[in-house]
Amino acid sequence: MPGSRRSQRQRAVSELRAQGRYGPELWDVLPGFVGLGLAVLAPVLLLAWLSRMFGAVGLVLGVVGLAAAGTAGWRWRRTIVRRRGGHYTPAELARLDDPALVVAAARMLRRDGWHVIDLTEHGQPRLYARDHRGLELDVAFRPVATADEDEGVPGAAPLREAGRSGVDRLVRVVVHRGNFSRADVRWASRQGGVHLLDGHQLQRWAGGASLDDLGLPC
Repeated sequence: MPGSRRSQRQRAVSELRAQGRYGPELWDVLPGFVGLGLAVLAPVLLLAWLSRMFGAVGLVLGVVGLAAAGTAGWRWRRTIVRRRGGHYTPAELARLDDPALVVAAARMLRRDGWHVIDLTEHGQPRLYARDHRGLELDVAFRPVATADEDEGVPGAAPLREAGRSGVDRLVRVVVHRGNFSRADVRWASRQGGVHLLDGHQLQRWAGGASLDDLGLPC
């Protein structure tokens, strides 16, 4: 005999959940509704308290303060969303340390449609990327030299470790927030398949230009 309507409904719900077609239950969405209610209620209570304590002046100051806080929050959120989408201003790039620059480069690659894998190990930042055409990128990073380091020394470790030789269609890229020296350029030209992306090109890339726009053979 078929089960009761309740058991039939439970089986139907279980099947829909297994297929990912059943929506969330009340307990799943309740925290979100509570948070939304508090977000609406808290400013109202604050304005009511300011109005009671300071009259019309307090109410006006409260409205202005909430408007300023809302504007600042909206700008902050827009900035976060923009960065996660792989877009950075020159000032933001200048503030990035070496690990943050690797994260930014990975976001920019994903923005342009590349599938990215972080191959960083032993303190040497490195990214591998592949696009829908099957093209491959091996991305290394040269840190900005400190005051006691010589920018003219050729063959720095990130340049020597810029890629794997003998791999078809692999484009090897070295990213640097500063300027490459002439010795660096000569070294890269002798390697074959190593492309240097300096600070100016990095700014263009962060602004929305693709690697194709920057002249890399991608």
